[in-house]
Amino acid sequence: MTATTAKATKKATAKAPAGKAAPATKPAARKAPAKKATAPAAPAAPAEPAELKTALKTIPTDRIDRDPNQPREIFDPEKLQELADSMGEIGQQQAITVRYVAATRRYTIISGERRWRAAQLAELAEMHAMVVHGLEGGAETLETFSRSVAENLGRADMTPLEEAKAFQKLINFGLAPLDVAKRVGKSWNYVDCRLQLLKLVPAVQEALLKGHLPVGLAWYAAQISPANQNAFIARWSRGQFNSPREAEQFCQRVRTEEQEAASQSVMFVLAEDAPQPGMGDESMFPELGEADVDRRERIISDRNRLVGKIGKLGAAGEILQEIASMDADELALLLAGAHGGIPGNRMRIDHLRQVATKASQNLAKAATAATVRAGALRIAPDAEAIPTTDTSGA
Repeated sequence: MTATTAKATKKATAKAPAGKAAPATKPAARKAPAKKATAPAAPAAPAEPAELKTALKTIPTDRIDRDPNQPREIFDPEKLQELADSMGEIGQQQAITVRYVAATRRYTIISGERRWRAAQLAELAEMHAMVVHGLEGGAETLETFSRSVAENLGRADMTPLEEAKAFQKLINFGLAPLDVAKRVGKSWNYVDCRLQLLKLVPAVQEALLKGHLPVGLAWYAAQISPANQNAFIARWSRGQFNSPREAEQFCQRVRTEEQEAASQSVMFVLAEDAPQPGMGDESMFPELGEADVDRRERIISDRNRLVGKIGKLGAAGEILQEIASMDADELALLLAGAHGGIPGNRMRIDHLRQVATKASQNLAKAATAATVRAGALRIAPDAEAIPTTDTSGA
């Protein structure tokens, strides 16, 4: 990408924005939205810094530095070039916000890095900037970082992981998640969900960053152990799920299995090769040992009974197929005077359809459970490999 070369008269900045912007004020607090899990009580917020003063100035572009702690890390090159072309033609229309660092006699961006990058591409020699005074040593503060996060969230293009890291840094400043939500203008649920993404292993983060994994699904993946996250993303990458919803159910089932295993002081680990459970496969019940004869026999008996009932559904299917293929006039003639009439028989079929839908959904969940369990291991956390004894006599 080459920098846009503007005419000499256009390399100077455009007219300064009218009027000075008022100092930033703390956004009004709002009630946290309802959520199944109650938002944790917020501890006392950190003390606010002394009153900040601002002044609008024109600053050489080469005396402005990006903030290395800027929450936004990725900038779309095409959109950046479009902004640079616009600034090359009409100049800078909105001032950036900076803080003065006395030790270096330079300025660090609080908000407006995208405009600063575009100004460099457009070869603008100077930029309009709102300089914030009153910061000790020009250091970054909770107030300046909060403003930077809020502005970037409002301008979109910030990735979910960038948001998560920014929210975590605000927490590191001493804020509770509820206070973070108030400062950036988002719900507590939103902030909490983004923070969960920080638990993702690198492979899942990469898939999310590249757009290969929906953010909603990434949240479900974050709820399972790191080892199982790697196994999950391998299956997702191989296209072993029919939809994101199916993958979400898979993660939910893995989480359930992990919790059940933890209650028995063992770990639940997914099989790496994602084997599919076969007909009569007993490996999906690893918790049944040789001594569980009675339970095994009960499972086999119940299985045979259920399979026998399911086999009878074929007769119902033939009846429905016959009704579906009949001429409507003939069907009216046959059923109009029958017991229950057309409305009554239609109601019975609608009931069957509703029950069949629920049964199908339940079977889908069962398929997920079987897939999760197939080939999975339950390992004691303190298990150690037994050393091999050399019996060769050497």
